[in-house]
Amino acid sequence: MLDRTDRHCRALFRQLSRHTRLYTEMLTTGALLHGDTDRHLGFDSLEHPLAVQLGGSDPHELVACARLAEQRGYDEINLNCGCPSDRVQSGRFGACLMLDPGLVAACVAAMVDAVAIPVTVKCRIGVDDQDGYEALAGFVDTVAAAGCDTFVVHARKAWLKGLSPKENREIPPLDYPAVYRLKAKFPHLRIVLNGGIRDLASARLHLEHVDGVMLGRAAYHNPELLTEVDGALFGVASESREIVAQRLRARLVDTLASGIPLHRATRHLLGLYQGRPGARNFRRHLSTCANRRAAGIEVWDTALAYLHGNGDFLPDHDDSAPAATLRETTA
Repeated sequence: MLDRTDRHCRALFRQLSRHTRLYTEMLTTGALLHGDTDRHLGFDSLEHPLAVQLGGSDPHELVACARLAEQRGYDEINLNCGCPSDRVQSGRFGACLMLDPGLVAACVAAMVDAVAIPVTVKCRIGVDDQDGYEALAGFVDTVAAAGCDTFVVHARKAWLKGLSPKENREIPPLDYPAVYRLKAKFPHLRIVLNGGIRDLASARLHLEHVDGVMLGRAAYHNPELLTEVDGALFGVASESREIVAQRLRARLVDTLASGIPLHRATRHLLGLYQGRPGARNFRRHLSTCANRRAAGIEVWDTALAYLHGNGDFLPDHDDSAPAATLRETTA
């Protein structure tokens, strides 16, 4: 979810679900310790409950970053041991860490000793030619002994050689039973299932076997899915589309008032109404008009009007400069 779940995305998605736990995009220890820490770790208090996902393999650096996140009020530290990208491998973090459970345990133990908030791990069911379930169970057993009681498990292997990150999300077969088996073996641990879950009906079925589910791209590409979560999974009455729409608009108004260009927020909402009449024109209007220099809330209001069938797509031309030439670019 790199370049996806930034603070603008999370604040908007919180308007769709009050109870879902939100995660940052993976933040490397180097970026936090040597880059713009405030920009990377900044968030709005309305985003709680909120976890920061860290990428790194040096216990001392991870401790420093965990302390920074705790000081800023995050609810959880999540260590990424599942990302398969080449850049991540060269930095010795992400999925390649599953090949060194002792190092992951050392990282977890150091962070657990340093902060009071929970330290969790996100991983795959295996890497490359690891021998199936037994390697996964051994990894979890070793890391749990270091103080981690929650594992978010993507139910696919990561192939570090031969597959791109995109292919690693699609080609390795899903093995949900391996994750169910993990929960059965470690009933005292919290096991959260990730990977290939596209709807809440599937999520409910998985929750018969595990403690939680994590949605990534399904929720990002179809954010309206989140409006059903509180009612379907948390037993809280879901709010009407009208109330949710009012909250989203109010958030966008606040975003504009703080000096943030409209497109930095609305780019996360292009898939909001997919499948509904007018959704294509809604997306096209936002894509065409939100990144103009003077774009205001009226762009959002016009986009919504297309959902009600108010005319064919006809973007206004108040600013004729091509989008690619404008100074502002997406975050």
